[in-house]
Amino acid sequence: MLDDSRDPQFVPDIAWFKSSYSGANTTECVEIAVARDDVLIRDSKRKDSALVAVRADAWAGFIASLRQVSSG
Repeated sequence: MLDDSRDPQFVPDIAWFKSSYSGANTTECVEIAVARDDVLIRDSKRKDSALVAVRADAWAGFIASLRQVSSG
């Protein structure tokens, strides 16, 4: 059963932002927002479509692994 308390529609004033790697004319982009204990991810072109929600600690681990790979 879906926990409605984690539904982004129940979180007021979510601030979405694009990746720093996204340019003004980029068509392939995601936006993220922090909502309670989760990080929400959506397609910037389809803002009303489905979201992906991941736990904030899982997101932090994902970002740390990207930084490790990029620093080589």
